[in-house]
Amino acid sequence: MFDIAEEMDEDLVRLEVGIPDFDTPAHVVDAACTAAQDGHTSYTTNAGNPELRDAIADHMASDYDVRVTPDEVIVTAGGMEALHLAALCTVSPGEEVVFPTPGFPNYWVQTRMADGVPHPVPMPAESGFTLDADRLVDAIGPDTALVILCSPNNPTGRTYDADEVRAVVDAAADNDAYVVADEVYLGLSYDRAPEGVAAMAGHPENVLTVNSCSKRYAMTGWRVGWLAGTTDIVDQATKIHESTTSCASSVSQHAALAALTGPQDAAEEMYDAFHTRRDYVVERAATIDGLTCPRPEGAFYAFLDLDLPGTSLEIAEHLLREYGVVLAPGDGFGEVGSGWVRLSFANSLDRLEEGFDRIERAIDDAR
Repeated sequence: MFDIAEEMDEDLVRLEVGIPDFDTPAHVVDAACTAAQDGHTSYTTNAGNPELRDAIADHMASDYDVRVTPDEVIVTAGGMEALHLAALCTVSPGEEVVFPTPGFPNYWVQTRMADGVPHPVPMPAESGFTLDADRLVDAIGPDTALVILCSPNNPTGRTYDADEVRAVVDAAADNDAYVVADEVYLGLSYDRAPEGVAAMAGHPENVLTVNSCSKRYAMTGWRVGWLAGTTDIVDQATKIHESTTSCASSVSQHAALAALTGPQDAAEEMYDAFHTRRDYVVERAATIDGLTCPRPEGAFYAFLDLDLPGTSLEIAEHLLREYGVVLAPGDGFGEVGSGWVRLSFANSLDRLEEGFDRIERAIDDAR
């Protein structure tokens, strides 16, 4: 959808990608400039700048109640590499990776890159795709190496209840499997205080936490994330990391340090803006006959079921070519998303209003 939109010279409402429409906070940019000017442009240690690893450990404890030591943290080239390293360190050829769907498409890809077998587990649409622990526990068995939980979820924005999370982590531990907590959107939780999976779990030693500066601090292009877990996993991840990227960008690591330890005013302003947009999306969706939207409790996505004919891709292409609004096809997030589309509200209220006007017009025209 992005590629098609790029080729069109029209007034499009771009709601297909998850990129914050804010600049990186000024003090973070200044810290990077200072680091470069002061000569901090060489390799860091493979696991990352020790000062940044300290800051990450402090951040996880203060913001999400997850307790790790700095030597249980590796700084990565974004959350994406952290997910990849977690899979490579835990999945042997032929073993399964279990995850609820709708889910992030890269879970399938990264499982296959580790020679594993993806085992997506559909969550029920009738309950708004909230986590059904029983379904996931039933899918976990002796062939399971890894379970992935993403809360708040991409693409639905749903967050997971602690009791459901504990049941999944317990089942994984009983089968000697790890759980990856993909928490890159955890700082964008609107309806409850953010708490990490490792803080909820009865077996935190089986939980590997992935996070990054990308979404919370509008730093998608800086490519700084982290993987936190037991030292045996982090040590193995560091060996792979050394042979692939060596280390995350030294300048970007200084920027990340400033983001985590410096003033939080800009991040709080972004959070408030996303929260306001979420509220608008929920309220506007409720007024449109022929549109269903489970309440997004975090992140900046809404998953929409539209009363339009066709597959997810056909619906998305129709909305793009005929009405100039760009959304992501829902079946890209698993078969359970067939017929649905994902909307990103990482855009201004004005553009969101225009986008919903066009969606509503498309539904009305189809009747």
